[in-house]
Parts: sequence; structure tokens; C-alpha cells
Amino acid sequence: MDEEKIPSRILVIEDEEGIQELLRMSLQRQGFEVRCADCVETAEAILSEWEPQILILDWMLPGESGLGWCRSLRRREAHKKLPIILLTARGEEADRIHGLESGADDYLAKPFSPRELVARVNALLRRAYGEMTTNRLRLGELHLDLRAHRVYAGDTEVHLGPTEFRLLRLFLANLERVFSRELLLDQIWGRQIYVEERTVDVHIRRLRRGLEKYGYAHIIETVRGEGYRCCGQVMGSDHGEAP
Repeated sequence: MDEEKIPSRILVIEDEEGIQELLRMSLQRQGFEVRCADCVETAEAILSEWEPQILILDWMLPGESGLGWCRSLRRREAHKKLPIILLTARGEEADRIHGLESGADDYLAKPFSPRELVARVNALLRRAYGEMTTNRLRLGELHLDLRAHRVYAGDTEVHLGPTEFRLLRLFLANLERVFSRELLLDQIWGRQIYVEERTVDVHIRRLRRGLEKYGYAHIIETVRGEGYRCCGQVMGSDHGEAP
């Protein structure tokens, strides 16, 4: 297969051991390569010999604060555009504004869910490296080679019909977004073609069946009364509801 094009290296700077491990495990489960530091000094050493595509940075750190380091990075030519998500227990609007004005691209208040973290990481990567993600979409070991129009679970090819492929491509490019049946009809079939809404359900079932043997049927979730979404969580058993 072609060389992976999706940015995948994440540097986590968090001094609380439990949170650091939660971040590491949540991101590694999605296929990211993760390195961790508990202070700015260690992070600087990693940054000097490793090139992450995104930083997840705690506001409060021993020694130099994460907020102060964020400002410092934004003054460096090499790192002025490096995507940064700021983590903090401060949840007030003024604190969020202060963090964003200091150079952070996004802000996540503690406590946070691993699902929200992964969704925000993927969204920020798409904004920052959109041109680099045009050849491949990935969720855990499941990935789409858009140029070859193939789907793989690890090294094993997953055989899907053309409509199921388009559905999966749309879902993976928009993790956690809920799509109504009407919107899916517009996105997949087009406004000029009349297709009954129940046709969407038929193809969702086919997509789940195609993913089931590889342990990924559960990522396509039914949202009662709304439609469907692709969840960013790949661990656990198949729990997707039938349409």
C-alpha cells in the first residue's frame, strides 16, 4: 500500500500521570504515534529530535507553564503554525479566550471524554493538514485509500460496494457528526436522483455487515430520531443498533 499520508504523531505534555496515560491510550487506540512529557523542558528535548503534527498541552505545568510555552512556540518560525490543543481545569469563558489568544488552536476543559478528545484532534488535523489527508482516511486499524478506492482493516482488504464505500468515506471524514437520512441522500445519491429514505437504511446495514467480521460494525451508530453517525471509539464489541 502507499505510504500513510495522514499526520499521526502527537506530543502530549501533561504532568498528571493518570491523565497522561488516558491521553496516550485513547490516541494510540486510534492509530496515532504518541510521545509524552511531564514538563516543558522534556517536551523541548522531544521536539528537537521528533516532529509531531500536533501538541496536546496542559495549561499548568511544573516550571514553565503550558500557556507560557504556547506563546513562546508561536514566536518561532518553525512552530508558529504547529496545531496546539490546550488542556485545563479552567472552564470560564475568560480563561478560554485567554488560552486561544495565547496561540492555542483549540481548548479542552477537564474533565473530558476520550471520544471528545479524539474528535477534536481529528478535526484540528483536518483543518491544519487537509491537503495531506486527501489520499487516506483512518480510524484505528481501519483505513480508506481514497486514491486506490480500497478499504483495509490492518493489512486485510475489506470488500464493500461502491455506495457503502462512499458512506464510509463520508462518515470517517466527519467523525461524531450526525447525518440525517435526508442529508445522506443528498450527499451520497445527489439531489437530482429520487431515492426513498429507507434505501439509506438498507445500505447502512450492508456497510455494517461488511465491517462486522473485522470488528468495526459498531462504529456506525444509529441516533434515534436523527439518523446515523460514525463514533471515534474503536474498542469494544459491536453495539450498533439496527436501523
